[in-house]
Amino acid sequence: MRKIIMVMQVSLDGFFEGLDRDISWHMVDDELHGHMNEKLAPMGAFLEGRVSYELMEGYWPTADQDPDISPLMAEFAQIWRDMPKIVYSRTLMTAGPNTTVVREVVAEEVLALKAQPGGDMTLGGAELADTFRRLGLIDEYWVYVHPVLIGRGRPMFKDADSSAQVRLLETHTFGNGVTLLRYAA
Repeated sequence: MRKIIMVMQVSLDGFFEGLDRDISWHMVDDELHGHMNEKLAPMGAFLEGRVSYELMEGYWPTADQDPDISPLMAEFAQIWRDMPKIVYSRTLMTAGPNTTVVREVVAEEVLALKAQPGGDMTLGGAELADTFRRLGLIDEYWVYVHPVLIGRGRPMFKDADSSAQVRLLETHTFGNGVTLLRYAA
């Protein structure tokens, strides 16, 4: 059975974005971008919330047409275009190529999706990740901790009524100080 893997960039003080959705503090250099391309390319699908999807879809489908873009970014543009995407949204009316819009997260439907053949699936978007977490649908957490304190913003996790134990699978520190913490749920 394939896995659902939450992939999140976070500040050391636990925020995935600053005020006004600011992510300028992300320290994505060539080493980290290459790592992300390597990890995401074999995935079977991107599971996204509407906000994350619209942010990504607003840039990546044509990013490699920019002659000044780096080869690693051009490579990710191709990964984005080719990857099947499932967007969970009650409001999104249309979506780009290779994208399916699903209105509600139904645990049984997600479990059926996991049972299909193919690569693991990445989960993006804090609201969607919170829903998947509450339903017990996340198999792994890949948290990329950036060595920066941003002070305020949106926390990676919302308050919850229950706790959950996770098991550390891997740590890796990149040259720029970003550290991957990989956990099994």
